[in-house]
Amino acid sequence: MSRTQPLSRTTSTPTVDVPPLVVTADEGLLAELLPLAAAADVAPTIARDPLAALTTWSRAPVVLVGPDLAPVLAEIGPEKRPRTYVVTLRNVPHELYRTALTLGADQVVDVVGSSGWLVELLADLTEHRTDRGRVIGVIGGSGGAGSTTLACALGQWAARSGPSVVIDCDPQGPGLDRILGVERNDGFRWDALCQTTGRLSARALRDALPRRGDLGVLSWYVDGRVQTLQAFAVREALSAARRGHRVVVVDLPRSTDPLIDEIASRCDELLVTTSASVVGVAGAARMRARFADHGAPGVVLRGEGFAAADVQRAVGLPVVAQMRDQRGLDEAVDLGLGPLRTFRGPLARAVARILGDPAGSGVTPGAEAS
Repeated sequence: MSRTQPLSRTTSTPTVDVPPLVVTADEGLLAELLPLAAAADVAPTIARDPLAALTTWSRAPVVLVGPDLAPVLAEIGPEKRPRTYVVTLRNVPHELYRTALTLGADQVVDVVGSSGWLVELLADLTEHRTDRGRVIGVIGGSGGAGSTTLACALGQWAARSGPSVVIDCDPQGPGLDRILGVERNDGFRWDALCQTTGRLSARALRDALPRRGDLGVLSWYVDGRVQTLQAFAVREALSAARRGHRVVVVDLPRSTDPLIDEIASRCDELLVTTSASVVGVAGAARMRARFADHGAPGVVLRGEGFAAADVQRAVGLPVVAQMRDQRGLDEAVDLGLGPLRTFRGPLARAVARILGDPAGSGVTPGAEAS
């Protein structure tokens, strides 16, 4: 990474809701910078004139200034602000450092040698936006608790309101694409993502996944190969999914794996599914101990064998939803409709409650997707 030491730093705070600002008329420099911005899922404001740059200078979260306009801009003397960088494609002449210092730039950056760093810098802007996606982890308190069914149903319901994605973190599971009826749709699975390197953009992930309407699915190919999660691929996929979707639902296996624990910690909410039975409640209590440090865990209770208040006392977690078994569930999945054949019934009411949405209108998922 070819970057110089910091030159100066000030205390003013830019507004992160404004796009980053690129100040240059050098088409060659723009040809290098704009693909980096696209990889970070940001669309910068481009000012080809120093005076035009003053419009958003103080409010932009990051300012990148080309050496062609840096001297004129330094003469104009805009207020000094943090996260201002002079970016160049060529060997840096000594006088450019003096110009950068006058301008109040933090650093002089070689675009070619620092491309990865620049993508990370710009991507950080989307990571901290207030409109970033809501990530919900779902894990079974015991076998057969219905966590995969709940994860798919949450994704189906959330897709009614905007782009959503379900992520299958269990290579030994049935496959979320099969449950949602998109197993024959073209798109990337984990196998392909685990072979990629570098930062994954939100747009690239959305475009690559098999989809039905606004619901994307990241799952596994079904073949004889031994399949495992790769930590770097999971981290990139989760980051890109959060930046590019309104709701991200992660189906977690019950296996004791440090990577699974890390994924759970990255979720805004963690739902432990359990049946209303002695065995189910005991399993949920064990899962509660495993994720004792999570900030927002809760229980989804299937069945009416126990009252929600009793389960809450036994497990030590709030019961966020309780539901009866859904009639016709297996048939809906076999028909390729996913667990929510219609947006009515106990499963639909439960996921609506979890997501904070009103009860369903009875429209079929297949009709909405078409």
